[in-house]
Amino acid sequence: MADLVPVGTILAVLTNQIIKTATAAKDVVFEKESFKILSEHLFGIQAVLKELQTQKLNDSPAARKALESLESDIRKANSLVEKYKNQGRFYLLIKCRHIVKEVQDVTREIGKSLAALSVANVEVLSGITDQVNRLQNEMQRAELEASQSQQRIVDKLNQALLDQIKDQDFANDMLKEIARAVGVPVEPAEISKELESFKKEKEEAANRKEKAEAFFLEQVIELLSRADAARDYEDVRNQYLQRLKVIERVDPKEEHIQPFRAFICCITGCVMVDPVSLCTGTACERSALEAWFNNGEKTDPETGEVLEDFSKRSNIRLRQSIQEWRELNYCAKIRSCKEKLLAEADSSVKEALNYMQDIIRDNSINKDWISIGGLTEILVSMIGPMHNEDVNVQKLITLKDIVEGNARNKNIFVENQGLGKIVPCLALGSSISKSAIDLLYEVLHDASGWNTAYCNNLSQQQNAIIFLVELLKSPMREISEKVEEIVMKLCNEDEENIRKAAEVNWYKPLIDKINEGPASSRTSIVRVLLNLELDEDHIKLIGAGVINSLLEMVSESTESKDLSLSALVKLSSFHDNKKLIAEAGGVPLILDLMFSSHIRTVIIAKCSEILANLSSNGDGTKFLIDENGIPLQLKPVITNLFAFQQNLNTSDIVLRPAMRALLQICQSEAGLVKLAVLSASGVSAVLPLLDDSNEEIRETAIKLLFLFSQNEAQGVVEHLLRPRRLEALVGFLENEDNSDIQMAAAGLLANLPKSEILLTEKLIELGGLKAIINVLRSQSMEAKENALSALFRFTDPTNIQFQRSVVDLGAHPLLVNFLRDDTSVTTKARAAALLGDLSMRSLELTVMPKKAGCWCILRTRGPICPVHGVVCSVTTTFCLLEANALPGLVGLLQGNIHETAYEAIQTLSTLVQEESPHRGANVLHENDAIGAIIEVLNWGSQSLKAEALGLLEKIFSSKDMVDLYGSTAKVPLFGLTGRSIHEEGYLQKKAARVLLLIERYSRSSGSFVAGISI
Repeated sequence: MADLVPVGTILAVLTNQIIKTATAAKDVVFEKESFKILSEHLFGIQAVLKELQTQKLNDSPAARKALESLESDIRKANSLVEKYKNQGRFYLLIKCRHIVKEVQDVTREIGKSLAALSVANVEVLSGITDQVNRLQNEMQRAELEASQSQQRIVDKLNQALLDQIKDQDFANDMLKEIARAVGVPVEPAEISKELESFKKEKEEAANRKEKAEAFFLEQVIELLSRADAARDYEDVRNQYLQRLKVIERVDPKEEHIQPFRAFICCITGCVMVDPVSLCTGTACERSALEAWFNNGEKTDPETGEVLEDFSKRSNIRLRQSIQEWRELNYCAKIRSCKEKLLAEADSSVKEALNYMQDIIRDNSINKDWISIGGLTEILVSMIGPMHNEDVNVQKLITLKDIVEGNARNKNIFVENQGLGKIVPCLALGSSISKSAIDLLYEVLHDASGWNTAYCNNLSQQQNAIIFLVELLKSPMREISEKVEEIVMKLCNEDEENIRKAAEVNWYKPLIDKINEGPASSRTSIVRVLLNLELDEDHIKLIGAGVINSLLEMVSESTESKDLSLSALVKLSSFHDNKKLIAEAGGVPLILDLMFSSHIRTVIIAKCSEILANLSSNGDGTKFLIDENGIPLQLKPVITNLFAFQQNLNTSDIVLRPAMRALLQICQSEAGLVKLAVLSASGVSAVLPLLDDSNEEIRETAIKLLFLFSQNEAQGVVEHLLRPRRLEALVGFLENEDNSDIQMAAAGLLANLPKSEILLTEKLIELGGLKAIINVLRSQSMEAKENALSALFRFTDPTNIQFQRSVVDLGAHPLLVNFLRDDTSVTTKARAAALLGDLSMRSLELTVMPKKAGCWCILRTRGPICPVHGVVCSVTTTFCLLEANALPGLVGLLQGNIHETAYEAIQTLSTLVQEESPHRGANVLHENDAIGAIIEVLNWGSQSLKAEALGLLEKIFSSKDMVDLYGSTAKVPLFGLTGRSIHEEGYLQKKAARVLLLIERYSRSSGSFVAGISI
């Protein structure tokens, strides 16, 4: 370094060199650990140089000399990294010890230079002295070593070269070990690249006059080139054809050529693999001869001659002859297999498959020879259920052996429609499908990973995705894992496969793409989601996976917003997904969009649909919360929803879901109904919508009005009396296809003031009463209950004409049936009350006024009514007996339910008239009602007991009834008179009056009610 260069500049340049070298060393793919250690130390030195720059390095000769030394060592390290970072992996493995030694040496040298630099700058580095000392000591003492597995491979290779082992089997094994150690596929193309790198290194060594290195590399190249994977395909093909010519001279019936005696080891009795010769000329298997001598033998194994020379040498010529003999037998077996496959019999095919698997295991060159002999094409054509299951499985296993690690054979398989033939096998038995998946998985992979062309080919095969997805359910984990890898790869290559997988209910690729894919993919996959027909379980499954991502997309481009909202509409119909949307803070986001100005109508409509879904199925306001679970302020929500209804320009696609949402929100809390009616003028906003042209809007409007009419009924009446409005309401009542609408319409009428006579008259005129009675025949209990409530405006006892309209339309049988049917308590109670309203006019109807002003009692032929004393009927006198209502009413008394018993007693009271109480009392007796009424005194509420006492007071005005029931009634009556209850003894007084009646008519002269004040 020139003294004129500022020391600061030198430090800066050196720091950059260190960073560059350290980064490059970290990326060396072979001997990672050694280069990683070097990289870490270099980054440590960078920190030291940074401290020197900060504290101003001493510009002394010693400091400059230390920097020069360090710069030189860094250049060596950089050269080392550059030399090995792109070298062939085979070469790097063979030279692993040498490489590690070089890295170790340069690390130590850099450590020494660092030590010199620290000595020259003791004061400057005083703040990090410990760090510098530790770093330079670690580097100077660095002990690096290649991995044990790499060293074993190198030792094995060196020993083979020393022993001059050059047979093909050893070369195959050696090549596989090396390839496995460095992560290179054993495929001709990859092996060829590695050997080319070897040849290049050999030439460079020769150019450097490094004869020993060049000779060593030449030996390695010669040995590894003998391996099948390293041989040129044309050489392999020609070799097969040469051997085939010899075999053609052998009888086709011969499947095996006997070995020459010289091929047999005299120790093992087997054909030799690695023959070696003694000085006597005897040839033995190497391992067998070594064991012979290790056991103390000192003689020739064949002749028994005592040996003085125990040395052995490789018998290369004999090894080559044995290899040639083996290859001839391979060809003979291939010829025989072809005949057996074409015979198609199960036993013949199985035998052929066994032969093929044996020769592949024996020598991998047979993978190519089998294909050259045409067996691969034949075997591909035989895929399918044409043999028994064992043979079908073995065909697939054999094909996997043939194509494994052999790109050429995979291509033969694909070109002969192998992928199309294997797909149906995926739907067969578990053994066949497993073997099919193993074969498929192997075919789809090449040296670099997945073969994209083959994957695309598989995607085009009919039912491929369907059968693969079905196999995902396999209990065998190995199969399901491979299948999932395959399907995920197919889906990554072609989004159409995501759709196919989703259509057969496998959603992982769809969910992954929505969550992790680029924007363009996310939108296209959301379109797929929108086109899927999903049941509740699958909506839940998809929602759990994608809702957060969909909410993120709402804030992105217009297209993303549109599609994601459509998907949220679809998913928000399920309860669990509503919860996910709410917890993710989606509700405020949706509401902000929904009520924002300058937002497209279609976006507002989708937000409205989501809000309607969130509040549906009785959930109301449950999910109207922020991401922290805090309930949202609902007043602005309700106000804005009403604003949609009041805006004449609001599109139907917005108004329909907005009204549904409003209805569901208000239904969930009574306070919200009041808020809607009073604060947001709900009735006036909704009333005009009854005239809307859209049926759904009209129907939702009537439901809202039913809800609001509980708080503001008068405004509704005024609206309904306008032209054509009442006709619309009657139309809702007549809508037999929608019980919810009938319920709302009937409920609305029930809530309206009964004093509105004009409204009632118009309803009768327009068929509204008839429609209400028809609702009583519907299947909906809620609709029936509301219709019964609405019917009260027509059974007002003060208006006989309205009542007659009810009776003429056949209401009695319906009401009586409700008493006995398995209906709700409310239905029974209302039916009983309605019958009571009608029965109150029965006595009056038995006497009709004449024109002259005098009265005429009805007298016609027929039995006389025991209550009314004339001939009665349902239509003329509304008679409960003629309607056969008494059994049902008595049944209500016996049911021990307050609501129904109360109405039953009131209705039964209409039969016991003051003019002739004995008639009604006698009818009640004949129908077993009196005992049930007395029993009410034991279990009923105070109001119910009061009603019972009122009726009993009328009943016991008949001496006959006292004789029959007086003693039974005394006990509960005495119990009531014994304590003062209900408004200063009101109930006590009523009970006392009944007791006095019983006392008056009692045959007994004794009184037990003395002292009771009435």
